[in-house]
Amino acid sequence: MSEKGERQVGNDPNTTSMQAYQAFRQARDLLVTHREDYEAARREFAWPEFTEFNWALDWFDRIAAEDHNADRFALWIVEEDGSENRWTFPKLARRSAQVANWLRGLGVRRGDRVILMLGNQVELWETILACIKLGAVIIPASTLLGAADLRDRVERGQARHVVVRDVDTATFAEVPGGYTRIAVGERVDGWESFTDSAAGDPVFTPDGPTRADDPLLLYFTSGTTAKPKLVRHTHVSYPVGHLSTMYWIGLEPGDVHLNISSPGWAKHAWSNVFAPWNAEATVFLYNYGRFDANSLMAQIDRCGVTSFCAPPTVWRMLIQADLSTLRHPPRKVVGAGEPLNPEVIDQVRQAWGVTIRDGFGQTETSVQIANTPGQEVKPGSMGRAVPGFTVVLVDPVTGERAREGEICLDLSSRPAGLMTGYAGDDERTATAFEDGYYHTGDVGAVDDDGYITYVGRTDDVFKSSDYRISPFELESVLLEHEAVAEAAVVPAPDEIRLSVPKAYVVLANGFEPDAATAESILAFARKNLAPYKRIRRLEFADLPKTISGKIRRVELRGKEHTHGDGRPDGEFREEDFPALKNRS
Repeated sequence: MSEKGERQVGNDPNTTSMQAYQAFRQARDLLVTHREDYEAARREFAWPEFTEFNWALDWFDRIAAEDHNADRFALWIVEEDGSENRWTFPKLARRSAQVANWLRGLGVRRGDRVILMLGNQVELWETILACIKLGAVIIPASTLLGAADLRDRVERGQARHVVVRDVDTATFAEVPGGYTRIAVGERVDGWESFTDSAAGDPVFTPDGPTRADDPLLLYFTSGTTAKPKLVRHTHVSYPVGHLSTMYWIGLEPGDVHLNISSPGWAKHAWSNVFAPWNAEATVFLYNYGRFDANSLMAQIDRCGVTSFCAPPTVWRMLIQADLSTLRHPPRKVVGAGEPLNPEVIDQVRQAWGVTIRDGFGQTETSVQIANTPGQEVKPGSMGRAVPGFTVVLVDPVTGERAREGEICLDLSSRPAGLMTGYAGDDERTATAFEDGYYHTGDVGAVDDDGYITYVGRTDDVFKSSDYRISPFELESVLLEHEAVAEAAVVPAPDEIRLSVPKAYVVLANGFEPDAATAESILAFARKNLAPYKRIRRLEFADLPKTISGKIRRVELRGKEHTHGDGRPDGEFREEDFPALKNRS
């Protein structure tokens, strides 16, 4: 094996698997050892390099076989009614082998693309591990998606198999294709039943080596163009890349880690799969239907959660409760998705005695910039580049490095935790990787100590709660309504969600800018958009445009910020129309 731990092609599979395990463990252990010594970690850490690597076989199954993990829980799910289940590392290793063998019997082959659309249930983790073992490509999907979104994923994702909850199978009646249909839960006519996987062989033998650069994940993510991007990750870029996420959180063996994120989104894979299991920690889930701060804190106390990650929306709701009721707060707390309000950080510090630490990353990457354990936390800053990442700010006009500019990754020292590109879009991939940098599309400012403060997006995509929203997608739906001639969607400030989608609408001839028209448009949007994309506010107005006729959303965004939390004249809101709640 080379000094960097490269796995040699042609060796005995057991030998190369052990070499891969040892190289990965060496890198992992260094970060755990230096989890509170940023300078040492930056100086000594190097990404392990592989030509072959299968995280489920070479890492997860091997740690599951070690004596110290024999009774350690890999997954712990508590339901809202108080029931709970726990699965050890060995049990999940065995179950995922059964699922892999069963899926192979249904025709799932290396390189096949599998849409995985499940909630926070054990079958999700079993299937993720099984697909990795098989070398199949996972297309994560939120259970909130409608038929149109799923058609796009089947068609552009070239999906050959789908694994979904029984309650969601009806949605696929409107999704044509010759894909294998697998239902989790009750048996459904015309669908294979996941329950039958229990009869699978508990010993899995791969059909060959997994190349490190083989595709593993395809994420559909919002953009400003007509179609969402397909972010392509490999068997290294997320499993190995999330060593950086593990380091940011400060995870170590034996931790019980709670991350609030919905399956189907990249952050779920970050902190509910790869980062905690890289650390040999327990993934903890509290499955609530409606968020309740007191119930959440009660479970954190009862179950001994040591590490907690949540989007700012959840942090803002938590501080509305009495934080002091949590007798044993987690000692590691982080936030990601949006900048955190200093007031939130202060209140949590006063109540729990810990500081929430920001982290910055994307669907396209693992964590790039973060306030890691042991570092000074500067108010408003995201922190510094994490070990293994060389982050620079580039002036978008001159292309030179600058004190304020686009956040970029220097590709002369390419990090493991970076996508290979956008599937089926060579032009967009080339743009993202031009001039020797990976361009994040985000703008930041750096100080003399290397701390980076987030400034904003270079495009129009925005966050609502922890969901990323593309104005183009929402505008396209609005334009299908007969009353809408033109529309522009921008974020409007919101106390809880940080921002909500607001539509500025130009009406077609024959329609009046009144409450009835607003209700009709909002109802139409409610019916045709996933809940997290829903238009919450609407205003009838002319749209500012450039000379070439392009809408100047920057002016509309600025207008919204001048309103602050106030309500402008002529604005209609979803809550103005109680009848909307009774419509599908």
